Amino acid sequence: MTPVRLSGGLARDDEGDAAAVRRHAAAPRPVTRAPQQTKTVTFILTEECNFRCSYCYLVDKKAHRRMPFETARDVIDYLLTHRELFPEPRINWDFIGGEPLLEIDTIERIIDYAQLRAYELDHPWFGRAIYSLTTNGTLYGTPRVQRLIERYRDMLSITISIDGPEHVHDIARVDREGRGTYQQVVRNIPLWLEQWPDASTKVTIAHENLRYLSESILHLMDLGIREVNANVVFEDVWHDGDDLLLEAQLDELGREMIARGLWRNHSCSFFNRGIGRALDTCDTCNWCGTGKMLAVDVEGNFYPCNRFVPFSLVRRDPRTIGNVRDGLDLNRLRPFLALTRQAQSTRECLTCEVARGCAWCQGLNYDDADSPTIYQRATHLCLMHKARVRANERFWQMVEQARAQDAQAPASEAQP
Repeated sequence: MTPVRLSGGLARDDEGDAAAVRRHAAAPRPVTRAPQQTKTVTFILTEECNFRCSYCYLVDKKAHRRMPFETARDVIDYLLTHRELFPEPRINWDFIGGEPLLEIDTIERIIDYAQLRAYELDHPWFGRAIYSLTTNGTLYGTPRVQRLIERYRDMLSITISIDGPEHVHDIARVDREGRGTYQQVVRNIPLWLEQWPDASTKVTIAHENLRYLSESILHLMDLGIREVNANVVFEDVWHDGDDLLLEAQLDELGREMIARGLWRNHSCSFFNRGIGRALDTCDTCNWCGTGKMLAVDVEGNFYPCNRFVPFSLVRRDPRTIGNVRDGLDLNRLRPFLALTRQAQSTRECLTCEVARGCAWCQGLNYDDADSPTIYQRATHLCLMHKARVRANERFWQMVEQARAQDAQAPASEAQP
């Protein structure tokens, strides 16, 4: 049979259109990460996890709750056929759990289907999609995960969470039996960095591991991780003096990064030139993308963020904004789109001289508020932020001094 040309230059033969499109749609292609608006859709694939991290905000996980592929398929169809509701030129299909790699087969089916349907519908997201997940790393080297990476490597973004050296990581990140997990994770780091040399990791700092912050981040850099994204937990877990300990740890980390020359080609998100100033009068943005992103639970319910699902909340009822059967409920979504810094912050926060970069979690705000409102900002991190700002200022002063020394050094002594 003479092949018939399909749109996009595809040929079909006796296999039919679907098979030809499927082969083309499944072919990995580089993603252009231009600074344009991207829609993030998070599939909560499972509530099961093979870890029992002490600081996890998912407080009511149920192992039997898993997302059927059919639910994910219907979500994809809904988004792709309602372009007027989702006009963003790019899409990030995000996978979380629990531990998302426990559902590796479902992940692969979702990617296959999303690629195929976007092509069939001639949707702008075809060729402009990225598929992201954050994993605890234990399953990364398994054949099933590696098969997915081989197929879609140029479209994937995978982050492995690791909290530092073994004696630190194992404080909070333990398995179901309470045993440390460091060795299970670190054995996969070389393969991960081989496949993504510029990959970043995610570190969570709580009261229990705060005193190891500098040691932990330096350890991760020694493993070859150049970008370390770290944050302190938003919840009300901090003790008196923790802010001063954070400041001391960041000072120590900064000194070591300068002394070892790590400041030249490594970064830690605690150090950021943009934080620690007064707010601009036009700074009305919400801190995060709550309401602009879309989270979907195992039953196909829509949420403004995964922190509003039932198993993320302690005191409040979940806040849905629709479901895959009835679609997006714009009336329920509207309050989240109206969130601004001014609408939920106290006068003290708005006039603070170092307010820039002071973070909050919208889901925690809701769960922690005096009433079931999303417009009351939790401020548990006030002292921690101010401590970070002080250390941050000193770090960048040291960087400028180091740059000046590099500029004055003879070419033969200049660092690479």
